[in-house]
Amino acid sequence: MSTRRFGDTQPDSFAFTPENLDWANKTIAKFPAGRQASAIIPLLWRAQEQCGGWLPRVACEVIAAMLDMPKIRAYEVATFYTMFNLSPVGRTHVQVCTTTPCWLRGSEEVVAACQKVMGTKEGQVSADGQFSYVEVECLGACVNAPMVQIDKDFYEDLDGPRTEALLKAFKAGQEPMPGPQIDRQKSAPVGGPLTLTDSSLYSGGE
Repeated sequence: MSTRRFGDTQPDSFAFTPENLDWANKTIAKFPAGRQASAIIPLLWRAQEQCGGWLPRVACEVIAAMLDMPKIRAYEVATFYTMFNLSPVGRTHVQVCTTTPCWLRGSEEVVAACQKVMGTKEGQVSADGQFSYVEVECLGACVNAPMVQIDKDFYEDLDGPRTEALLKAFKAGQEPMPGPQIDRQKSAPVGGPLTLTDSSLYSGGE
């Protein structure tokens, strides 16, 4: 995965809305004196939500000041976690896992499908503002590889055609069901459970 940096185009200022500021202050108050920096991730996440799905550098600086911590510490958190988007994203932002298990199961097809449907490259926003995608490290659903995270949901057991269908559903304003995109129950074996129906599993190898 390439080095993550803040985008070139940045706003000049940031301020929480009154509602979000009240929430932020209550969140900070949950931590003991001297440990306010522990609130960094939820505050950055709320700032990203307020900014339409991405986190400006100035928002990191404002939050660092609120938490009495060096700006560089806030930058370190924002640039480490791929949950934080450092430049504007589409209304449907797709994180494609390309770590080894997903790669072995065909994540390259998933990336190609994103490029085909979106008409963009990684980190770009589609012309209609609908889509963007980025390649990320492991998202923790290796058993259902390859998979993507779209907004806050996982979509698993993908290939090229399934990914295209998934993105076209979002484009049509639909809300696809998260989880496996094949006939699989969560992370159970494909085809259903076998351990209670196949007597050979209890033969002891005979």
